[in-house]
Amino acid sequence: MDGGQKLAFHLSQTPSCRSRLFRESEATMALDKSVILLPLLVLVLLVLGCLGRESRAKKFQRQHMDSGSSPSSNSTYCNQMMKRRSMTHGRCKPVNTFVHEPLVDVQNVCFQEKVTCKNGQTNCFKSKSSMHITDCRLTNGSRYPNCAYRTSPKERHIIVACEGSPHVPVHFDASVEDST
Repeated sequence: MDGGQKLAFHLSQTPSCRSRLFRESEATMALDKSVILLPLLVLVLLVLGCLGRESRAKKFQRQHMDSGSSPSSNSTYCNQMMKRRSMTHGRCKPVNTFVHEPLVDVQNVCFQEKVTCKNGQTNCFKSKSSMHITDCRLTNGSRYPNCAYRTSPKERHIIVACEGSPHVPVHFDASVEDST
């Protein structure tokens, strides 16, 4: 053993140095484990975040599709549906439209007349025929958490933005009266 090795051996034999060396090696091992586990943890969180995230198509269905019912003159329809479909959590969504047609009919709009969206995008499509809808509009003076809506059943052409392959509706852009 040379002088440096002897000194290190001697220091490692004293109780306070042994304890410090042990703590340092434990800390190094813990750091090594965390360096290995950190990327794994980040990957797991990303996967969970993506799995729990609602797709734009699913969000469209939640916010705009109500195939199981006909347009209702029930004045509480919008209040009930807006709450049930999570559009009054944290704020009152000011305007929303529910479509009372089969989902496949609304999806088929993505292959009908192409029109320019209100925001200037070119991925909107207008239905060939009128559809049964219910417009929900926040009443004047209504404030969160007491969101109150006016219910207006109508028959209108709808305009939806579509994306994906195959094209599916991802945004309700507008409803328009029959121009004939």
